[in-house]
Amino acid sequence: MIRSPRFWISMTVFQVVFGLAVFAVTRQYYIHVPDNSRSNATVPSQPAPAMPERITRFNPAPFDLPKLSQPVIDDPIAISRQADEFFNKKEYGRAADLYQRLLELDPNDVDTWNNLGLTLYYLGRSTEALDKLNEGVAVDPTYQRIWLTLGFVNSQLGNTGKARTALTAAVKINADNDIGQSAAQMLEKLPQE
Repeated sequence: MIRSPRFWISMTVFQVVFGLAVFAVTRQYYIHVPDNSRSNATVPSQPAPAMPERITRFNPAPFDLPKLSQPVIDDPIAISRQADEFFNKKEYGRAADLYQRLLELDPNDVDTWNNLGLTLYYLGRSTEALDKLNEGVAVDPTYQRIWLTLGFVNSQLGNTGKARTALTAAVKINADNDIGQSAAQMLEKLPQE
């Protein structure tokens, strides 16, 4: 079917009018909602609202804001990753806080007991470190790495007998893997009693 020129002219006029109407409606919207994403956009400055006279200072205590060292998340994988990052950066205080948080979420995670014990040792809190490591051993006495760490910390503190016992336990669990070999090497370096 062939259309007349009058049809095409009216269709063109309709399209133009429709386009202008859409433009007018959207233009009005964007005039009232400022677009802050443009770098050259200027926003008229408005005076800051006056503070009430009876407020003399800000006290954040009632708002119970989270401390920076505390995670706001309860995802153990994310907390563990962040704790390990802090440990690798030698930010042991922050790492210890996160490892402690992980133990609150899962007190049966022996790897976290191990990491917390080692972190506390590096913080100079040796008694706490040994306590945490021994608690971890009680949770799972077959976890080889915690025996290695317990032996290391005891050897560094001069507790040769306890170091020998822990390192021997690590070797007995598996003498052929890296942990067992490290324990055997540490055993050889211990002074004879």
